[in-house]
Amino acid sequence: MTSTYPTPRPSSLAPEIAARLKRSADGLLPAIAQQYDTGEVLMLGWMDDEALHRTLTTGRCTYWSRSRREYWVKGDTSGHVQHVKSVALDCDGDTVLVKVDQVGAACHTGDRTCFDADVLLADAAAGRAARQ
Repeated sequence: MTSTYPTPRPSSLAPEIAARLKRSADGLLPAIAQQYDTGEVLMLGWMDDEALHRTLTTGRCTYWSRSRREYWVKGDTSGHVQHVKSVALDCDGDTVLVKVDQVGAACHTGDRTCFDADVLLADAAAGRAARQ
């Protein structure tokens, strides 16, 4: 299968951070955006080394658009900016958690989060109690 990811681009990401990353076959990491003060999970985007570098150094979330095959800074066109508060790498080195202060909607649909519209199970404990 041929990758849709372009030839790897040079990145300014610190080599000691880059060495810790476990990327997909397309050179990407999932990046979870979470509201820093409430813990609300806002969205999932994708980052390569350069998007992570830009996120770490600019204070704004930069993602790699798999469909447009280009970088995008959250909020540049919508005004729904993500101000970075912290960035953490998970224990396996294959996912980034970006805690942000979200201005406006995080989802491209206009919802506060990308997880508002299709809730599959709202309260597992209540569901189990009702079945007993």
